Amino acid sequence: MLLRTASLVAIAACLMTSAANAAETPAADNTELDAVVIVGSGQTRSVNTLTPQSLEVLPPGTSVQKALNFLPGVNAQSIDALGVNEQSLSLQVRGFNTTHLGYSLDGVPLGDGAYNNYNGLTISRALISENLGRADLATGIAGLSIPSTSNLGGALIYTSSDPKKAMGLSFNAGVGSEDSARTFVRFDTGEHNGWSAYVSGQYAQQDLFVNQPAYNKSTGKQFNGKLTYKGERGSLTAFADLSRTNQADDAYLSKDMVTRLGWDWGGYAPNWNDYVARAACGVASLAAKCVTSKAPEKLADVTFTNGQILRNDDLFYIAGDFNITSTLKAEMKVYRHTDKGAGNNFITGLSNQGTTDTSDDLPVQIRDTRYTIDRDGVVASLAWTYGVNHLQAGLWLEQNTSSAARYIWTNVTGPFSLAHYLDGQPNTAQWVQKTDWNTQQFYVQDTVSLLDDALSLEFGFKSTVAKSNAKALPGIAKAPAAAATQFASGSLKASDNFLPEIGARYRIAPGHEIFASYAENMAMFQGGFKLGPQSVSQAVWDAQGRYLEPETSKSYDVGYRYVGDTLQVSVAAYDVKFQNRLLQYNPCPTNQQQNPGCGNSFHNAGGVTSKGAELGVLWKATSWLNWYNSVSYSKSTYDEDLNWCTTTCVIKQTKGKQQVDTPKEMLASVLTFKQGGFSAMLQGKYTGRRYYTYTNDQGFGGYTTFDLGVSYKFNQAGFMKGAKASLNVTNLTNERHAANFDSSVFAPDDAAGSILVFHSSAPRQVFGTIGFEF
Repeated sequence: MLLRTASLVAIAACLMTSAANAAETPAADNTELDAVVIVGSGQTRSVNTLTPQSLEVLPPGTSVQKALNFLPGVNAQSIDALGVNEQSLSLQVRGFNTTHLGYSLDGVPLGDGAYNNYNGLTISRALISENLGRADLATGIAGLSIPSTSNLGGALIYTSSDPKKAMGLSFNAGVGSEDSARTFVRFDTGEHNGWSAYVSGQYAQQDLFVNQPAYNKSTGKQFNGKLTYKGERGSLTAFADLSRTNQADDAYLSKDMVTRLGWDWGGYAPNWNDYVARAACGVASLAAKCVTSKAPEKLADVTFTNGQILRNDDLFYIAGDFNITSTLKAEMKVYRHTDKGAGNNFITGLSNQGTTDTSDDLPVQIRDTRYTIDRDGVVASLAWTYGVNHLQAGLWLEQNTSSAARYIWTNVTGPFSLAHYLDGQPNTAQWVQKTDWNTQQFYVQDTVSLLDDALSLEFGFKSTVAKSNAKALPGIAKAPAAAATQFASGSLKASDNFLPEIGARYRIAPGHEIFASYAENMAMFQGGFKLGPQSVSQAVWDAQGRYLEPETSKSYDVGYRYVGDTLQVSVAAYDVKFQNRLLQYNPCPTNQQQNPGCGNSFHNAGGVTSKGAELGVLWKATSWLNWYNSVSYSKSTYDEDLNWCTTTCVIKQTKGKQQVDTPKEMLASVLTFKQGGFSAMLQGKYTGRRYYTYTNDQGFGGYTTFDLGVSYKFNQAGFMKGAKASLNVTNLTNERHAANFDSSVFAPDDAAGSILVFHSSAPRQVFGTIGFEF
C-alpha cells in the first residue's frame, strides 16, 4: 500500500508541475445546458445526455441515477422518492441489470453499482446532485475508453460541474413528507488567473414511509470540492468527495405478504416485547415463551426493524490534460477511494446472559455485516490527430483490497438503535473474507473523418485482465467462523486480449445522421458476499471454481438521429447476445442469514438474446414549452432451458421466456413549461410487466407513475443574485407497485408467491424547497 501511494503521489506531483507551467485560456462552463436531454450527435452508437435541467421535476437531492428513468430503454427503480436508499437502487438497460453496466465520474471508475460494495460506490455517494454537469448514457455500447470491467450492456458516464467563473454563494433548504429535511450550500471562488474552485456540502434526513414508527431515520452528510486550473497548454483538476450515509432499511416483501399485510408492512419497533415473544418461537430453549403470530401475519414476517445501512466513503482524484502540440494531447488521472460499511440487523437467535438463570435470556441476536474497500488507480490516455485520423490509446490500472465479514452478537439485552458502527468484540464470526483485486485494461482506437466530416469510422479494441484472490480469514470475533459457514479461499481470472469495437456515422443531410456499431465485452467475476462466485463454501468452490467462465456480450447497435432547432429525434435498434451468464442458486431468504451453509452455488447458465428498438423525441414547441417522449421495446429471452440443481437436477422450461426484471414495453413523457420566472415539469412513465421467475410464472403487471415539479425564480434584489422556491410531488397519483427486485433470489418458479424478492414503492410524497444565490 505504501509503495502504491508513493507512486500515485509522484505522478500527481508531475501533473501539478506540468499544469502550473501552462498559460491561461478561457473554458466553457459545462453546466450551461438548457435542454432536458441531448441526443448524441456525431456518435457512432446510441448515446443520450441528461442535463441538470431534467432534475427539476424531482426533489433536490434526488439521485442522478434515478433521474435517468425517463430515457429510452432505461428502468431505474428505488423504494424512496429520492433514490438514495442503497439496497433498493437498481438500474436496467436493454436487458442488462445494475451490475452489468459501467459507471464513471470524470473518468474515475465507480465500480459495478452493486449494493454489497466491493469495487466502487454509487453516484449519490460520489457527487451531490446540484454539482452534476451532465450524465451521458451509452445504451448498449459504452466505448473503449471507459474504465470498467462490468459494461456488458453500456455505461453511465457522469461529469461534475466546473467551478463558476464568478464568485458566488448558493444555498437551498427543503422539507417534505416523512419528516424529510435537506440543506445544500456551495461557495464558488470565481476565476483568478486561470484558477477557480468550489466547496459544497449537504445534509439530508428522512424517515421510512412503512409502518415502523421507531428506529426509522436515514441521514446523509456529504462534501464535494473541486479545484481547476485552465491554461493554453492544458488544465489541472483536483476533486474531493467525503460521504457519510446512515440509512434505515425497508423490508423485502413477497407477493403473498402484500396480499396479507399491504404495501407498507414494517417491523415491530418500538414494540420490543411483542417482537421478542414471537422471536421465541424460533429458539428451542425459549419455546415456552413463544406467542405465535395471528393471521394474516406469519412468523416468517416477524422482525423488529429491517436494519441500518452505513457507508463512509472518501474519494479523491487529481487529473491533468495537456496539449503537448497542436495535434498531440495527453490526459492522466490518479485516484484513491476508501470505504467503510456496515449492515446491522436484529435476527432470531439465542442471546444468553451468561448465567445459569435462563429467565433473562432473549431470542434475539444482532447480525453485523462489515465491508471495506481500499483502492487506487491510474487512468491515462494519449490522442494524436494526423490527417484524417484521430488515434487514441489508453491505459487503466487499479489495485483494490476489499473485505466482507459477518459477525453475530449474542449479548443482546434490549432494544437500541443500530444506526452506528458497533464497537467491541463480536461473539462469533459467520464468515470473513478478504479479496485482492488487480485490474489492467488497455485500448487503442482510430477515428477516421472523411467527406468533410460527413463520414466518420471508428475501429479499435481493448485488452482486459482482471484477477481476484480471495482468502478466508479468522476475523476478530471471540469465536472464529466454523468451516460450515466460512467462505472459500481461491483465485479467479477473467482475461481477453482482443475485445473489438467498430462503428460508423454518416451525415446524410444537415442535422440528419445514421449510425451503426458493434462491440464485444467481457465482465470480470463479481465480488461481494451475495453476488460473487467466491461467496460459497470451500467444498462448493473446489467443485465448481475451475469450471466458471466470465460473462460476455456481443452487441449490434444501429440507428438514426436528427437534431434541428426545434426538434430532436433518436431512433435505435439493437441485437445483443449475453453469454455465459452466471446464475446463483441461493436458497436463503433475503431476511435471513446469508452463508455457505445455505448451499449457495454459482453456475454458467447459458445465454440471453435481446432484440429491441428505442425512440426518443424532443420537441421545442415554443420558447416556453418543450415536450420529450421516449418509447422502447425489448424482447429479451433465454436461449436454453434451465438445468436447476439442488439435491437433484430438474429441467425448467425457460427457453424463449422473457428475462427476469426486463419489461418489454416502456413509455415516458416529460412536459416542460417556462414563462418568465415560473417553470413547471410533469413527467410520466409507463413500465411494462416484469417477471422475477425464470419460467415467468410470477411477476408484476405494468404500472404508470407521474412526478410534478413547479418552481418560481425571483429577480435579483440588491446583493442577492436571485431566489427560487419549488414544490415537488413524487408519485402524483399514489400508484403503489413493486419497485426494485433482489436479483440474488431469482428462482425458476414461485407458485405460492412466497419469495422475498421486492421492495414496495413509496406513496405520494411532497417536498418544498427554497434557495438563494449571492
